[in-house]
Amino acid sequence: MRNALLIVLGLAIGIIGTVFAMNALRQREPLSHAVMALMAHHAGALGQAVKAKQCDAEQSQLHLTRLLATSSDIKDAFPGADQPFLDEIAKLREHIQAALQAAPADCSALAKAIKPIGDTCESCHQQYR
Repeated sequence: MRNALLIVLGLAIGIIGTVFAMNALRQREPLSHAVMALMAHHAGALGQAVKAKQCDAEQSQLHLTRLLATSSDIKDAFPGADQPFLDEIAKLREHIQAALQAAPADCSALAKAIKPIGDTCESCHQQYR
C-alpha cells in the first residue's frame, strides 16, 4: 500500500513539474503568440462583420490598417525565418494593402477583399505550423 501511494505521489509531482516546464517554454517566445493573436483578432472581426452582414466601411478600414501594421511585426516575431516564410509575409502584406486600397464599402466587397488575406494565412499555417 505504501509503495502504491509513493508511485501515485511521484506521478502527480511529475505531471505538475511537466506542466510548469511546458508553460515556461511557451512563454519564452511571447511575441510570436501575441502577433498571431492580434492578426487573428482583426481578421476574425472582418470575417464576423461579413457573416453578420454588418460591414461598416470605417471599421473595415480600421481592422485592415491594424492588420497591415501588425503584419510588419511578423518578421521580428519569428527570427531566423527562411526565405519562403519571408515570401509568404510579403504576399500577405500585398494582399492587405490591396484590400486597403480597394476600400470595401459593403459586405460583398469586403468578402472579396479579405479572401486572399485568409487564403495566404491558411497557406502559411499549413506549411509552418
